[in-house]
Amino acid sequence: MIVTLIDYGAGNVTSVARALRRLDVDVLVTDSPQEVSAAHCLILPGVGHCAALISALDKHELRQPILDSISRDVPFLGICLGLQVLYRASDEAPDLPGLCLLFGRVSLLPSTVKLPHMGWNQLQATRESRLLQGISPDAHFYFAHSYAAAHNDEETVATCEHGNEFTAVLERNNLFGVQFHPEKSGAPGAQLLKNFLKVAG
Repeated sequence: MIVTLIDYGAGNVTSVARALRRLDVDVLVTDSPQEVSAAHCLILPGVGHCAALISALDKHELRQPILDSISRDVPFLGICLGLQVLYRASDEAPDLPGLCLLFGRVSLLPSTVKLPHMGWNQLQATRESRLLQGISPDAHFYFAHSYAAAHNDEETVATCEHGNEFTAVLERNNLFGVQFHPEKSGAPGAQLLKNFLKVAG
């Protein structure tokens, strides 16, 4: 199986590709709409500003190929901003529509806590998760973000708390997303990537 890693210019593409190759999978890093359309397994990493991600996807004409692949049941994993762009909109880029695959809106975390939410934190599982199989409930994952999506019973499988509760892991059919960075999260992050590859299998 070849994992297609969508390269829109994010700084963590290389580290995600390296983490995947350590798991002995072939990785195609691409910004080609044709290659995204033909993918059998898609990962969208993201760091930085939501507007930069959405603008880059549209500049490279990647929006529709991503949507087409997901609609034909290609397994998709969004990492950090790659999760946030699945929603209709984000307060970080209010004039730019997301991929509109999930209801709800991405909002700024409370100003009562230090932002960005940077560093290690734990998850609270809300229901059974394919991505979290075999990972200890005490595991810590690495976060780096100021915006997040609210808990939603339709797709949230684990939450995290920083000022308030937010969606840390989501799963809906072939759609998966994590707010943290598995490529920076040591053994638990590697196991999560293995679990996604097993589902994509």
